[in-house]
Amino acid sequence: MSLRHIFAALETVLLMLFLAPLPVINAGNAVGIVISLTALFITCGWDKFVLLLGAVWRGAAGKAVLTAAVLLLSASAACAFILSVSMIKAMKKRPVKPDLLIVLGCKVNGKRPSRMLRRRLNAAFEYMSEHKSVRCIVSGGKGSDEKITEAEAMKRYLVSKGIDADRIIKEEKSFSTDENMKNSLEIVDMLGLERRITVVTDGFHQYRAGLIAKKRGAEEVHAISARTEPRYIFTYWIREWLGLIKLRFFS
Repeated sequence: MSLRHIFAALETVLLMLFLAPLPVINAGNAVGIVISLTALFITCGWDKFVLLLGAVWRGAAGKAVLTAAVLLLSASAACAFILSVSMIKAMKKRPVKPDLLIVLGCKVNGKRPSRMLRRRLNAAFEYMSEHKSVRCIVSGGKGSDEKITEAEAMKRYLVSKGIDADRIIKEEKSFSTDENMKNSLEIVDMLGLERRITVVTDGFHQYRAGLIAKKRGAEEVHAISARTEPRYIFTYWIREWLGLIKLRFFS
């Protein structure tokens, strides 16, 4: 088997990883699919691609374009690496002592939490079962295709697993991570508590959620990370890169 065949096989596997979440489609797997297909087409037509590069390189403008493209790709790879390291560090920053939990919502199917949301709730349940004094804020509003708010669905789920309802505070107005943090921290203030929080969400989301929480005035941010289904990891990881870039440069 030639090196080209090996690369083509690897690129096909990568493409399958981004197709796996379908019918779920978002910026993460859309970008991943485009990148994978582009790499696959280049590999399959390598000889023609090399000839094209040679023809472009012969002109001064072509040299400038190709140099800029290489620099952009190198900068993008470096940025992706740095963001990934930060994301991994954030997801492992568990609380040293019991904190107030903020459980971030996601899709509810009718009245039932989605699989991703159940994983977050299970992570919160385990922590609250071990630390009986800890309370949580469940944060999430009601989407157009949801019969109840995400917060209500989350509270019902935790109560059904044995968590005392008095330990669960609903925040039902949020439709984004920024609103989750803003509205939840307002509840923290109303309760007279320190702005020291532990965010419960998927691991890939912890870094951005923590940055937003700090931006909204959180004093300390810790993490309890839910396990993400393997087929979604690549898609949501890339989506987080895009979300972090947007947060850094456009917010």
